[in-house]
Amino acid sequence: MTTTAPQDAGTGLRRAVSGRLLFLFVLGDVLGAGIYALVGEMAGSAGGFVWLAFLVALAMALLTAGSYAELVTKYPKAGGSAVFAERAYRSPLVAFLVGFAMLSAGVVSAAGLALAFAGDYLGALVDLPALPVALLFLALVAALNARGIQESLRANLVMTTIELSGLLLVVVVGLLVLGRGDGDLGRVTQAPEGTTTAVAVLATALVAFYSFVGFETSANLAEEVQDVHRVYPRALFGSLAVAGVVYVLVGLVAPAVVAPADLAGSSAPLLEVVRAFGSVPSWLFALVALIAVANGALLTMIMASRLAYGMANQGLLPSALGRVLPGRRTPWVAILVTTAVAMVLAATGELVDLASTVVLLLLFVFLSTNVAVLVLRKDRVDHPHFRVPAVVPVLAVVSCLVLLTQQEAQHWALAGGLLAVGVVLFLLTRRSSRAAVTPRG
Repeated sequence: MTTTAPQDAGTGLRRAVSGRLLFLFVLGDVLGAGIYALVGEMAGSAGGFVWLAFLVALAMALLTAGSYAELVTKYPKAGGSAVFAERAYRSPLVAFLVGFAMLSAGVVSAAGLALAFAGDYLGALVDLPALPVALLFLALVAALNARGIQESLRANLVMTTIELSGLLLVVVVGLLVLGRGDGDLGRVTQAPEGTTTAVAVLATALVAFYSFVGFETSANLAEEVQDVHRVYPRALFGSLAVAGVVYVLVGLVAPAVVAPADLAGSSAPLLEVVRAFGSVPSWLFALVALIAVANGALLTMIMASRLAYGMANQGLLPSALGRVLPGRRTPWVAILVTTAVAMVLAATGELVDLASTVVLLLLFVFLSTNVAVLVLRKDRVDHPHFRVPAVVPVLAVVSCLVLLTQQEAQHWALAGGLLAVGVVLFLLTRRSSRAAVTPRG
């Protein structure tokens, strides 16, 4: 770690995020709808080895998290990955593509979470048409996001506590079911027929990785974090460790209590575990799951709007996205635009495909960030920052390449389409910028 003068970075945003709020922000984002909605998909491809897929995904996530800890504390700007790419590669186009991939992943993820909110968990409470509910849900998330970062993170504190309690309830209920002699603990070491453990776990790690992504969104709060060089690494690694322990425990009890095939057939797989116990009202756990999904969507849209704001300030997106509300100082134009795109994706996509596309987009972002750590090692800054061993980003690059081999053609197509739209926006922004500075007459 460097030991130079304290950091004094100016920012147009309010530094209102403490270490505790940041820890809960990352934890709440990581503990979001991924595990509540996708454990069934994981059980379908990994059988009882859901817990091992979570472990593999956690190890991969921690490698890339090390790179984020170094670069966020070294360059604490709202643009996050786009800022790192611009500094490392000195190319506005590369910086834009990295930032836009991150931005696209955010809005795609929010669309998927909106669909998860309107699915079987909500169906346990009330019967409503899915698409209108998903669109109304995104509108309410946007309203809370626009109200202010402190208000949003206070809501996150409450929702994170509830969703963590829900996952712990699944673990306790699962242990009680096994304790009374029901279920089959032997299922946790059984892969699906016709495949090997290694193949099943690696393929499932791609979906499991979606359950851990979310930690990177915190990079876009760098301008709003107090004492970022000290607070950020603790909050980042602490939240991933807590999430990893909880995920592995859930991954052990879920297939032991409910057969993997039954988990795979439900869009509310953890609700099946609670129902196997019989003494917890289904509506209560469904409500907890809905809160978890809502929390993930809120934190994802906070990230997306801040990233759009940061890229606008870098001249990579139209300058209108950099406008903030007077008084509240939230990026209202960026919030409106990212919400509108998420609504379109929610109306046209499927949850599993959206989740896999999010991972694909983020893998390119992670590749860029991990390489940027090595490229920027010689760049000195005038404030203290975290430093990760050089072998960590190298291993992180390898893990990203391995996960990329597991992607399917339709996910490449959706990701490519979004990036193509981004390139058009980039060229239009550059053209308008040149026109604004060209002398007339």
